[in-house]
Amino acid sequence: MEKTEEQKHEKVAMPETAIQHHDKVFYGDSKEVNTLGYADYNEYSMNKTRKQSMKGFDNEYLDFVDYILKITHRIWEEKGIGVIYQTYHNNVVMHSGTSSIQGVNEVVSGTLQTLHAFPDRKLLGENVIWSGNDREGFLSSHRIASNATNLGETSFGPATGKKVFFRTIVDCFVHSNRVIEEWLVRDNLYIVKQLGFDPIEVAKKLAKGLENKTPALQSRFGGSEAMEGQFVPKVYTPMSNNFEIGEFILEMFNKVWECRLFNHVKDFYSDNAVVHYICDKDLMGVNQIQGMLISLFSSFPTAKFIVERVTCNKRVSDDEWDVAVRWRLQGIHGGIGFFGQPSGKPIEILGINHLRVRKKKIVEEWITFDGLDVLMQIHLHNDDEFYDPNENE
Repeated sequence: MEKTEEQKHEKVAMPETAIQHHDKVFYGDSKEVNTLGYADYNEYSMNKTRKQSMKGFDNEYLDFVDYILKITHRIWEEKGIGVIYQTYHNNVVMHSGTSSIQGVNEVVSGTLQTLHAFPDRKLLGENVIWSGNDREGFLSSHRIASNATNLGETSFGPATGKKVFFRTIVDCFVHSNRVIEEWLVRDNLYIVKQLGFDPIEVAKKLAKGLENKTPALQSRFGGSEAMEGQFVPKVYTPMSNNFEIGEFILEMFNKVWECRLFNHVKDFYSDNAVVHYICDKDLMGVNQIQGMLISLFSSFPTAKFIVERVTCNKRVSDDEWDVAVRWRLQGIHGGIGFFGQPSGKPIEILGINHLRVRKKKIVEEWITFDGLDVLMQIHLHNDDEFYDPNENE
């Protein structure tokens, strides 16, 4: 697999206890930045302390977290759309669900259209988990809670005047004051539900538009499955008996998400852990977390789960961590579950989770992916639907 821009550049200094053998885990030293913590933007913007080397960045940015929060506020809430030209690369690539856009003009266009639809949108930064440096580049994972009123037409339908709340998590690879590559995951399914539209009908409309926009001679290239041929998924074994945050996260996602060993949820989550799921569903405790995972994976029972990246930041306490995990689920919509009756369609889900780990247990998690994009893939017509198995007989 070809390396992304972040993988080509970033080489992060790791703490002494960090695992040295895995290229998916990265660490950021919280002492180098003004962390967001529990402050809102009013308090955070009062920071004047410069803690981190930011060579190649404008002098106004004190550290990398400060850079992410400031440009987000200026672009969206101050309506400084032109800040995009100053902080995004001309050839920026933005990944969003199954589609990607390329070029700074596309980013400007998308921002304008979103603000047309939700002109009073407020973006409340909940956390920025980061790693990297000003030589090889930085990677941020920015969790945002948005409140907005739908006052303009969207791709979902006409303006409704309704207020909405939704979460977005955005990963950005940044070098020399410019965003080079971005992964954007937004809970569009919850937005559509709050606007009062039928998600299935909206998904069908978006799928039809995608068909007209991007015709292809071939719609799929191979199939992804949890098993590799006849080999079952490998169970991850930590290299050390001591707790290490990177290995803890890799082991959890391997056992629970990749191997579907949902009986191990209790080994990684505290008894009263809270998971904030899509469509503003809050789940508490092991039983509800297991039920959510079973419902999701029953829609894609044989799908392959891939961890793309893990980013770890230690909080103020030595036994508390913030972690961001970017992942993909690839496979067939082959079972009855969260996404209804099986369609047999190939599906790919891009997701980003934020986790808070305290005393060697997950105490809170935010799971974000675009359920509307999944429905769009389910209702997307492709070449297989026009294939007659008897045509060669």
